[in-house]
Amino acid sequence: MASTSTRNKGGKGKTHPEEIKKHSRSARAGLIFPVGRIEKNLRQGHYAQRIGQGAAVYMAAVMEYLTAELLDWRGTRASITRDSV
Repeated sequence: MASTSTRNKGGKGKTHPEEIKKHSRSARAGLIFPVGRIEKNLRQGHYAQRIGQGAAVYMAAVMEYLTAELLDWRGTRASITRDSV
């Protein structure tokens, strides 16, 4: 007879609270920007009647990408300026 630790759970997954790890939507999407805060601001700003599930994730990804590009560009500019002086 198999022990309970190796027994197949039948596809039920993790049901005990101590086994469940909570991950933020930012972590699930692999982002650093806060998806929850962006969604809150989208809803409070009354930009549209309805806001889809992926809208905040998409906006956070775009903002993170643009920020990274801007910082990269500024770093390159600073190193060029420092070398020429």
